[in-house]
This record gives sequence, C-alpha cells and structure tokens, in this order.
Amino acid sequence: MTPQAPFMVCAAIDPSRRAALEALLDGMTLRPGEADPQNALLPFGQFRQLHFARLVLLEDLAAASPQPPPMLALLGDVDGTEADFLADLAARAGDGLRQLFSFCPGFAPGTDPLAWMRAHAARPAANYVNWVGRTVQQVHEEAALHAALRARPPPATPAPPARAWAELVTWVRREAAAGRLTLTPPAPDPPGWRLGEIAHAAWMVVLLLAAAPLLLLGLLPYLWWLRRLESTDTPITPRPASAHTARLSAIEDYDVSNQFSAYGMVKPGRFRRWTLVFLLWAADGTTRHIFTRGRLARVPTIHFARWVFLDNRRRLFFASNYDGSLDSYMDDFINKVAFGLNIVFSNGVGYPRTSWLILEGAKDEQAFKDYIRKRQLVTAVWYKAYPGLTTYDLARNAALRAAIEGPSPTDAQARRLLQML
Repeated sequence: MTPQAPFMVCAAIDPSRRAALEALLDGMTLRPGEADPQNALLPFGQFRQLHFARLVLLEDLAAASPQPPPMLALLGDVDGTEADFLADLAARAGDGLRQLFSFCPGFAPGTDPLAWMRAHAARPAANYVNWVGRTVQQVHEEAALHAALRARPPPATPAPPARAWAELVTWVRREAAAGRLTLTPPAPDPPGWRLGEIAHAAWMVVLLLAAAPLLLLGLLPYLWWLRRLESTDTPITPRPASAHTARLSAIEDYDVSNQFSAYGMVKPGRFRRWTLVFLLWAADGTTRHIFTRGRLARVPTIHFARWVFLDNRRRLFFASNYDGSLDSYMDDFINKVAFGLNIVFSNGVGYPRTSWLILEGAKDEQAFKDYIRKRQLVTAVWYKAYPGLTTYDLARNAALRAAIEGPSPTDAQARRLLQML
C-alpha cells in the first residue's frame, strides 16, 4: 500500500506587504477560503497524490503585543513521501511558489523554491491519518464505483440477496473489462516501510518500559507540581469578536467537510513545555500505530490532523480536516474524549482550568468553545481533492469494493451490502 505523509512549509512574512499577500491568496480562490483547483499559482487539482492543502497566515490572535511577524504556512497531506511531493510541487509550480515566498524576507528572485521549502519545513510533533494506505486515486475510483452501482437499473425481477449481489458483481466485472470502471490494485508497500513501522513501535515500547521506573518514581512529585500550577492557572476565555467570527463563518460549511486552523502560546516554563512534548510524542505513537483505521479514539469524522511546535516550542499550531460543522466537531470531542482535549490543549495559555490534567477543562463547554474560536485562524486557501465525500462515504465505498473483490457473501451479508447502495 501507499502510506500518507504530511508536509508543511512555514516562514515569516514582511508585515508591510501583508495586504498584497492577502490579495494574492484571494486570487487563488473560487469563494472565500475555497481553493480554485486550477488556480494559476498552485493548481492543486493537478497533483493526483494530494488529499488536502491549505495556505494560512499564522499569528497568535490571543497574545498581547508585541508579537513576532505573521508567518505564511503552506501545508497538506499526500500519498507517498513529503520529499517526493515537494520536489513535484517545485518542478510544476515553481513560478507560483516564487510569487508566494517573495513576501518572505530572505527569499530572493533567484532562490530555489525546493531548497527554500526544505529549509523551512515544519514537521509535526503528532500527526493523524484517518485510514493509512487509502490513496486519492482509490477514493476517486471507489466513489465512481458507488455512483455506478446506484445508477444501475434495478433488475426486472427481484432475486434473493446473494443472487442479486452475484449479478451485481458480474455487472461490475463487465463494466471494468469495458473500461467504464477502474479499480486499480493497491501499490506494493514502499521498500522497508512496514519493517520501519514495526521497529518504531517496538522502540517506543522498549523506551517506555526502560523509563517506567523513573516515570513511576517521579509521578507523585509531578502530580504535586501539576496541581500547584493548575490551582494558579488563569482561564482567558472572552467571547471572540463578532467580526472575527463572521470571517470564520464565511469560509465554513460550503462542503460536507471543513478545515480548522488554530495557533496559540504554550504556558510558560519547562514543566508545561516538556509535558506537552512528551504527550504529543505519545499521541503520535498511538495515531501512527493504533488509530490507523478510521477513528481517532471514538471520533470517526477526521480525515487528517496535526500538531506542530513553532517559535522554539513556545507556540503550538493545530490543523485538521473534518466532516460536519465546527460545533458538531467540538461537541463530538467534548462528549466523547474531553480528557484528550485537556491533555494537550490545557498546556496552552488561557485554557479553561483543568484538574489532574484530564478533568474539567473542556467540560466547561462554552468557555472551551470561546477559547478555541478566539485562537482559530482564517484559512486563506483550502483544497480538498474529493469534495462532497465524508469519511463515512470513503469507508462505505471501500467496503463495497472489498466485498465485490472478495468471496461470495451469505444472504444476510448480501442484504447488508445491498442496503449500502
């Protein structure tokens, strides 16, 4: 199979040229926030390995002045490796990259865009992929299969489910033989990839086992210091300005999926910083080796997500691509895995007060939502390779294909499959 990889390029911009950059980014869209797949600068739709992409100006909206200059971030999720995609992007959209990065001090007219992107890469502390190995090509082919099955005229006479399914499979094979349907077999694993994943998981387990005595020895002092800090934390959760909320609303809900970009300061001190470093290291291990088949804990609606340290680990950037509205997205997490929100985001300045790291916090629903919305950024350009499809649609389409290519089902199994059409 072909694994997925994140990429992110991030560099400060010249604040005096911000308005010109924003105008350039607006020219890449069909409507506020929605990328034109064939825009002249970065024609995202021409990159068949690209699932999602976005351009966003990073600035800490909740921090007091003075702030560091805003940064331009280009990020996304691809089939294959980050290195291969960036090389392809530089080769095919070099002029557009030059125009974008020309707003960044230090990018001269003769600068090599690929070298620049490599030098300004920002790698995630933790990364999540909904279904490792599901490629853009597979998504499109399986969506076309589902559409063809739904459009197929019903049989003249009803048949038992198993027989009806067998007839449908025969029809699909005829359509494929005629070239009207394509179901490309999965690519082989990259050389050494699976062995590398096993080695990485084993290394994490060994490291945790080796460190267990020290972790247990330090647990009580850690908890004592944690409670001491939590008791003095100051929640900062004012309602976001209506103008900011309006700008965010303008770029949401034009598809069944949405984007989310947020940026904020980590609480000062080594204790919070290294707590967050460790927790995101552990989170990355679980998303890499456990949550690889359609769910992040109990939440099934996220396509891709990442957590990235910036500004020498003083700030954290979070980005996700999810299905549904922002309110339903946040409610999903609050109701199902509020402790997970607390574990990570309680280390941010102003977060609703937690207890023992995992309790309270996000359970104060309105305060949590205000905290998040205040730090949410307006994503200037957002691209999705398969508009109109949710993670549920992708899973259903993949299940139908697997059943068509698999052994003959029983009557009960065939009935369930037919109900999916």
